[in-house]
Amino acid sequence: ADFVYVIGDAYVDHPSFGHAIISRILEAHGYRVAIISQPDWKEPQSIETFGRPRLGFLVTAGNMDSMVNHYTVAKKRRDFDAYTPGGAVGKRPDYACTVYCNYIRSHFKDAVIIAGGIEPSLRRLAHYDYWSDSLRRSELVTSQADIISYGMGERSIVEIADALNAGLKPCDITFVRGTAFKSRDRKVLGEFIELPSFEELKKDKKRYAESFRVQYENTDAITAKTLVESYGDFFVAVNPPAYPLSQKEMDEVYSLPYMRAWHPLYDKDGGIPAFKEIKFSLCSSRGCFGGCSFCALTFHQGRRIQARSHESIVKEAELLVSDPDFKGYIHDVGGPTANFRAPSCKKQLKSGVCTKRQCLFPEKCPNLEVSHEDYVALLKKLRAVKGVKKVFIRSGIRFDYLMADKDDTFFRELVAHHVSGQLKVAPEHVSDRVLNLMGKPKNAVYKAFSKKFYFVTRALKKEQYLVPYLMSSHPGSGLKEAVELAEYLRDNNLTPEQVQDFYPTPSTVSTCMYYTGIDPRDGKSVYVPRSPHEKAMQRALIQYKNPKNYDLVREALVKAGRTDLIGNGGKCLIRPPKRVNANRANKAEPRAKSDYGKKKK
Repeated sequence: ADFVYVIGDAYVDHPSFGHAIISRILEAHGYRVAIISQPDWKEPQSIETFGRPRLGFLVTAGNMDSMVNHYTVAKKRRDFDAYTPGGAVGKRPDYACTVYCNYIRSHFKDAVIIAGGIEPSLRRLAHYDYWSDSLRRSELVTSQADIISYGMGERSIVEIADALNAGLKPCDITFVRGTAFKSRDRKVLGEFIELPSFEELKKDKKRYAESFRVQYENTDAITAKTLVESYGDFFVAVNPPAYPLSQKEMDEVYSLPYMRAWHPLYDKDGGIPAFKEIKFSLCSSRGCFGGCSFCALTFHQGRRIQARSHESIVKEAELLVSDPDFKGYIHDVGGPTANFRAPSCKKQLKSGVCTKRQCLFPEKCPNLEVSHEDYVALLKKLRAVKGVKKVFIRSGIRFDYLMADKDDTFFRELVAHHVSGQLKVAPEHVSDRVLNLMGKPKNAVYKAFSKKFYFVTRALKKEQYLVPYLMSSHPGSGLKEAVELAEYLRDNNLTPEQVQDFYPTPSTVSTCMYYTGIDPRDGKSVYVPRSPHEKAMQRALIQYKNPKNYDLVREALVKAGRTDLIGNGGKCLIRPPKRVNANRANKAEPRAKSDYGKKKK
């Protein structure tokens, strides 16, 4: 084999899986790729299955960061792995990319190792690691890999392969966009920005926030500079991102001869759960200019939208129809944000995305071009495919972008044809202060969207509902803001079944806030709820109707100085404890004074 590809997931030959795209791209360029799927990490020799490849090893942890895959936000082991046959756990190690690379290095000392996928992409420079509660070195250092191919990787992996095939050594491959490399020789660098060294970052969290801001502002292919981070006598350099794929190139990626199935070896285990979720879904675009603080898409896919042609997507829909298991329902047509099908403005095509401002946050940019015309046309074509009964949209809808559209055509099309009873949306919170830190629109925008959704739903004589995603314990959210969210749920008669605690994953603005207590965008300090008990109280407030949460809700209301919400009144969240006498039971408890949230002198 030219390359041996070591992957942390089960092998699924479908373009929703990164390993399938990379291996098929290399195959299309004449390279032979052997795949070792989920090698036995307790037996390092399993890395030797195909021997030493002619050009090098490719290594990925899988479609998810292995630590997010393994642990809940409470750092408890998950009991299900959607990317493993039958959902079994324990088939890949923690920090899988690093472990696999180190196994390879111990068995094939001089072999070329290229790491890629979500895990090393978001760990390409020094980063806060939530699971060890520490600042970790670049994954290039910990893994001993030669190169990291970050982002989606279609362009960079072919350039790397061609360079290796031409006889270049890894130390000479310093020119490929979308890669990170190690070196001791600064002569290999062109124009670059020097970031604080790893030692500086460890000593001063403020310096880390400053470094992260520079990284965040250098994620666009047109405007980005090479970033350099020193580690003693060597440095890690991150080249600017690869240029986005054209529509023709996107179409070519999705037209490769995928089997569109998991490997038959997994049939006996019931297959791969993650594939069952996306088998009858269509990816129409990648990239996102939404700019949510807790999302790492800016670092991975970038803010520039790349979209497939209608013809390419319809052709794939026809393949779905021909599948014997297809029941007539396309489960999703979208991407990171379903209703983004074009760049946010024409300016960025020549000048790149803005480094100092967002397209939708805190207010809609005057240059933002809002249109759903192309998406509506695509959905109509898919509905017309013979054998298709319904086309649903289940990936995220950016409701503020939808509300900015003066043409209601898509709104009505969405409600009339593309909601399967419930439309999941992500307001995340109701406190404008918290929403500002999240990079989300003000609560008034969501209220207007909700009102319009139900108005259109009733006008079309439909019975459909919004299911809002809500997040607790995000930086900036104290008990006061959590109570505000609980009151909103009370006033709108909402009972969330699931609540997501903020999860500090690598390379997001919110994770930088969590680690440093600083918003890297403006340098201002941010309150961060860290203790498990406070997080439990914030989560309990969102689910205040659950009797199991009573004690936590009462404690939170007392600490927040909101005992007026404990009583039998219509606006109260919970009733008084049973030990309160009958005379007081009919009155709300007096509002307590609280020092919660005040700065200590």
